[in-house]
Amino acid sequence: MAETETETETVQGGSAPVRWGVLATGAMAAAFTEDLRQLPDAEVVAVGSRTAASARRFADRFGIPRAHGSWAEFAADDQVDVVYVAAPHSEHLRAAGMCLEAGRAVLCEKPLALSARQAGELVALARERDVFLMEGMWMWCNPLVRRLAALVADGAVGEVRTVAADFGLPGPFPPGHRLLDPARGGGALLDLGVYPVAFAQLLLGEPERVTARAALSAEGIDTHTSLLLEWAGGAQGLLHCSVTADTPRAASVSGTGGWIEVPGSFFRPDHFVLHRPGSEPEVFRSAGGPDDTWAPQAAEVMCCLRAGERQSPLVPLEATLGVLRTVDAARAEVGVGYPGE
Repeated sequence: MAETETETETVQGGSAPVRWGVLATGAMAAAFTEDLRQLPDAEVVAVGSRTAASARRFADRFGIPRAHGSWAEFAADDQVDVVYVAAPHSEHLRAAGMCLEAGRAVLCEKPLALSARQAGELVALARERDVFLMEGMWMWCNPLVRRLAALVADGAVGEVRTVAADFGLPGPFPPGHRLLDPARGGGALLDLGVYPVAFAQLLLGEPERVTARAALSAEGIDTHTSLLLEWAGGAQGLLHCSVTADTPRAASVSGTGGWIEVPGSFFRPDHFVLHRPGSEPEVFRSAGGPDDTWAPQAAEVMCCLRAGERQSPLVPLEATLGVLRTVDAARAEVGVGYPGE
């Protein structure tokens, strides 16, 4: 097998470090903050939480100089260049909106909001305030995923006929867990299903037709959902997600001239294999290091800010809205709704 290594692309340079603020203090916020340490031109200068005690604990843990005990106080901190919103996605409209209103650039954890309508409000606000906004779809910034997408675009597998991807976690999750709570945007689709959908749409764009089937909990959230996406040229996406079943978390892209296998963790792969008739399988591997962390995503944000961009070419806002439109269509078909959406 031939093997190709994909290098990590990070942003170096700039006259001064980019000053980050982190809004929320949970596990996602901690992981992102830890990964920012891989970037010498990034500095976390503030953290915000609903309580002063939570903000102070997080600040002490990571050596952050300013801890804000309210979201409004945090949003008003004019020493912050860009905010990472790590709050639950049911809070993204309010949290990201507050920061955009204050003129802060925002990287908001995926999904950008509960629905395409809510996400559209954030996009409109960012444009009105003339500030940067990007969804934290870190998969689209992963160098190896980008290499895969480039190969497909260059015709490495011919005309794409099928994209398949799955993402499931077995639980069991305790009662009241956010994944089971409609009030917090629970269910498989919004938390896990956005990855298979985003993978398929990275390669093929927004589909013409969405068909979905789901098993629903007593609370009305989807515990297991399967989707069939269809494109005008005849390509199909076969996707599923689950909060009750463990899955390989694998993906594949099949075309008229070959196929690509991503055997596990397709959203942060360490390798994929290109199969073409008459040729030995070709293995593409990550160079290691920060490739499978949040660092490439943060580096992309900083690159955009230094270039004066208002959105990322790797995670464009219209593509983010397109993924949510697909998820909205699936939720409408299976009958999943959220309070206040």
